[in-house]
Amino acid sequence: MTQPTDIRRVRGRWPRLLDLFCCQGGAAKGYADAGFDVTGVDNRPQPNYPFTFVQADGLEYCAAYGHTFDLVHGSWPCERYAVVTRWRGNPDDHPDLIGPGRQVMQATGRPWVMENVPETATARLLRPDYILCGSQFGLRVRRHRVFQTSWGGGGELLPPCWHPRGRNKLMSFEHKDERAYANAMGCTWMTSLEARKAVPPAYTQWIATQFLALEGRAAA
Repeated sequence: MTQPTDIRRVRGRWPRLLDLFCCQGGAAKGYADAGFDVTGVDNRPQPNYPFTFVQADGLEYCAAYGHTFDLVHGSWPCERYAVVTRWRGNPDDHPDLIGPGRQVMQATGRPWVMENVPETATARLLRPDYILCGSQFGLRVRRHRVFQTSWGGGGELLPPCWHPRGRNKLMSFEHKDERAYANAMGCTWMTSLEARKAVPPAYTQWIATQFLALEGRAAA
């Protein structure tokens, strides 16, 4: 596993995860389910965030404190890159945080994960070490997300995604029930609007499990 330093194994302490641009905590929940102690950072209040929360600039907080965590996750805002949000205005109205985010995460000397929409892989902004979809985890959510990691992927492979078709096989976001999307994502503490900015916890639980398994084999 390629990383500057190993997880700091302290008896009785869970590994610590820094969740940058955390929003309401979809990614965080997956890491917590995998056994991480999570701290989230966002520049806006996130009243429904279910773990320790710090309101601050994500890049600045990572530069100052990222080295004290065992793993750093960054879900940089996707409006600049996502096709579905281009109607909202010029992409240049939204900051390009992938390059600066990668730089500050690498500078921590800690392992890291970056997540974003598939368009970032197409534009070669993120290396698609993992491409995940809700259907791979039995979720009725068609939601592809790209993950680049400091260890470069590897580990257990998931089956290809599968989107059922037909009147009786609608994906969750096609339902009109206000709660359907959040519940199907596994983000039951969020509103459906909040869930549309979230990552299903199943994705990051799987990423975290891969990381812990690879790190354990590398250290063995």
